[in-house]
Amino acid sequence: MSDALGITAQGVETICRKEENKLRRTCARIEELVQEYEAERIVLGFPKHMNNEIGERAKRAMEFGEMLKRRTGLGVVMWDERLTTVSAERVLVENKVRREDRKKYIDKIAAVFILQSYLDSLSEK
Repeated sequence: MSDALGITAQGVETICRKEENKLRRTCARIEELVQEYEAERIVLGFPKHMNNEIGERAKRAMEFGEMLKRRTGLGVVMWDERLTTVSAERVLVENKVRREDRKKYIDKIAAVFILQSYLDSLSEK
């Protein structure tokens, strides 16, 4: 989520699925968060290949984005997520987070980097 002015991104929670195809709980939780935080749009990580090609994961992300758009009624912005996990890992290492604890935080931090990149692009316009 971002602050009310849309300047800074903050992590809220990591929503985990036990099985790849089981989306009902995931979508329900996202809908709850959308209402709780009065979201105006959803920024979804777009996992393109380093050569900028769209692979299978990116296609699944676009399908997920379309489903979120239908379920929430909000616009969904697909935002390049390349190297955000690497950056998140670097932050955790620099802050001396133990290797076994990093997986608890890495996705949330990467999501913050994705949203912050999007917010920064808005302020540049």
